[in-house]
Amino acid sequence: MRFLSALLLLLLALPVAAKEEVVLGLSQNEVSITTNFDGSEILIFGAVKREDAIPEGPELEVIVTVAGPSKSVMVRRKEKRFGIWINTDGVEVDRAPSFYAVTTSGPLSEILSNVEDQRHRISIPNAIRSVGAPQHIVNAASFTDALIRIRLNSDLYQLNEGEVTIEEQTLFRTSVALPSALTEGGYLTRIFLTRGGEVVAEYETIIDVRKAGMERWLFTLSRENAFLYGLMSLAIAIAAGWGASAIFSLLRR
Repeated sequence: MRFLSALLLLLLALPVAAKEEVVLGLSQNEVSITTNFDGSEILIFGAVKREDAIPEGPELEVIVTVAGPSKSVMVRRKEKRFGIWINTDGVEVDRAPSFYAVTTSGPLSEILSNVEDQRHRISIPNAIRSVGAPQHIVNAASFTDALIRIRLNSDLYQLNEGEVTIEEQTLFRTSVALPSALTEGGYLTRIFLTRGGEVVAEYETIIDVRKAGMERWLFTLSRENAFLYGLMSLAIAIAAGWGASAIFSLLRR
């Protein structure tokens, strides 16, 4: 009995890790894609809620990810044969976000361990799911690397290290630039708090990206009445051709 009492007192005397939670704010939680849409910037800001003092030890770090709708993607390899470039081998990537941005308060490799990265699928390579490839494909991983490289070059994938500002280990803010070529849908936004490479808290919300105005009307028409949409497209093409011809004739005079 004395042993159990002593053990209980020892457990009560041990320090308890302070619980930290994310309180998040967004400059906007909806993005409308219109005919003149050329991109948008989302301001992400928040605070860390604590019931106790700031924990001692490694400093707080923040990671923000924004992921567009995911779908499968066929990636093909081009080779030059008989003087022309042709598609040869192809690998289907099972799931890849249409847009993915990782914004951090420091170098990602320093503030996040590999184990936590794989568990939460935070880095760009871990956000992509590619289960397997045909047996005849050599170096299947190169197809995923090519997809990442192409989307990095077009700003559809982004790694912004050191772009999250943290004040007094409590307040943080950053911004994420959304390009003009956005896929419609819900954009999952995740915030991770890390200490010593370990995730100590996380938060999720959705940014809704939808077509609006004329873009929305044309998109709905193309899905619900393809015949009328085709006729209208043909009429516009004929009118544009006639207009161009008329202008050219006037210029020749």
